Amino acid sequence: MADKISFTLNGTFTAKGATIKGAQEVEFSEGGIRWNGAQYRELSFVPQSKDASFSVNDVVIGVGFHWERRQTQTFSGTLRLVVEADRLCAINELPVESYLTSVISSEMRATSSMEFLKAHAVISRSWLLAQMEKRRQQGQGSGSAFFSFIKKDDELIRWYDRDDHTIFDVCADDHCQRYQGITMAQNSHVAEAVKATRGQVLVYGGEICDARFSKCCGGQTEEFQYCWEDTPKPYLVSVADTATEGGDPFCNTHDEHILRQVLNDYDQETKDFFEWTVSYTQDELSALIADKLKMDFGRIVALDPLERGKSGRISRLRIVGTERQFTIGKELEIRRALSTTHLLSSCFEVETEGTADGAPERFILHGRGWGHGVGLCQIGAAVMGEQGYRYEQILKHYYRGAEIRKYYK
Repeated sequence: MADKISFTLNGTFTAKGATIKGAQEVEFSEGGIRWNGAQYRELSFVPQSKDASFSVNDVVIGVGFHWERRQTQTFSGTLRLVVEADRLCAINELPVESYLTSVISSEMRATSSMEFLKAHAVISRSWLLAQMEKRRQQGQGSGSAFFSFIKKDDELIRWYDRDDHTIFDVCADDHCQRYQGITMAQNSHVAEAVKATRGQVLVYGGEICDARFSKCCGGQTEEFQYCWEDTPKPYLVSVADTATEGGDPFCNTHDEHILRQVLNDYDQETKDFFEWTVSYTQDELSALIADKLKMDFGRIVALDPLERGKSGRISRLRIVGTERQFTIGKELEIRRALSTTHLLSSCFEVETEGTADGAPERFILHGRGWGHGVGLCQIGAAVMGEQGYRYEQILKHYYRGAEIRKYYK
C-alpha cells in the first residue's frame, strides 16, 4: 500500500488498450489512479509473453519485524492496481503452481533437502487453497466475520487472519507466506519439488487442511485455537518435535548447513531462537507497554499468564500496573506488546529482579521458539529431511490424521 508506486515492465504488456514496456509510475489522485496523465479506477498490466515480468521498487518486507527492509522485487504474471483506503495497492495475479515456486524460495533457501521442499510445497498449496475457499465463503456471507477480536473494558483478545486483506487472497509477507515473486525463485531444485507434488494437498474429513507453519516450535508445536479463533482443528494438535519420547527436539540444532537452508540472509540475523532471553528495566517495560497499548499502566507490577497453550505459549496475559490492569491475547498481540517489533514467541516465563516502590526493577523473559508454533516447524522439518525422512513422514509427524490427496492434475 502506497501513495505512489514505481515499477518497470520487463517485456511487453498491455494496459487500457495500449502496448507498453519500460519504467512506469502511478500515484493516488482524487480517489483514483493517475497514470500517464489520465485517471482510472483500476489498472491491469497484462504480460504478452511467458518470459515477460515486472519489477516493483521499494517493496517493504518483514513489516513490523526487526529485519524490516525495502527491496526491488520482480514478478511474473499480471500486475493489477486498485485503490484501497485512499492508497494504492499492487496485486499480482498468477497461477497457483508459479506462486508456490516463489513462496518456497522466499520462505527458505532453495538448497534445502528435496524431501523438505516437497513437504513445504504440499502445505503451502494446502494453506493457500484453504484461504481461497475461506475468502470465497466469507464473500458469500457464510463462515465467520472478517473481524477477529474480542474487546472489553479490561481485555483485548485479538488474532490476525483474513481481516488484514479482504481484496486479495493472500498477502506477500510473514502475515501469510513470504512471496517475493521470481526475485528468489531461480533454483531448479524448488521447481522440481513443486512439480513432483503438483496438485497434492493435505485433507482431513474431506476438507483441505489449513496447514499452518512457523519457523521454530521450540520443541513442542501449538494447537490452532490458542493462536487464532476458538475452533480447534483436529490435525493441528500439539506434538513433541522429536522422533522418540523424551528425545532431543529436531529443531534444537546449531548445524549451520541446515540453518543456511532454512534461513534467508536476514533471518540469519536472529541467532538464538530455540531458547532466548529478553531483559527490560522497569522504565523500559512500562514505556514500551504504554506506547504499544496506548494506556498508562504506571509502573508495571506483574506480567501474569492467565492461559497457555499445550506448547507453553501464552494466549492470555494480564498486565498489572500501579494505575491499572489489562488482559491481552492472543499470542501475536502479546508478542507485539512486549517488543519494539515482535517478540520471537509468546512461549516464555517471567523472572523479576529487585523491588522499588512496590514494583520490580527488572523483568527477564526466558523464552523458546520462533513464531506461533502451529503446524509444521520449518527448522525441525529441515532436520528431518536431512536425516532421511520422506516428505510423507514429515507431514504425518506435524499434521496428525491428515492425508495427502491429489486435488488437481
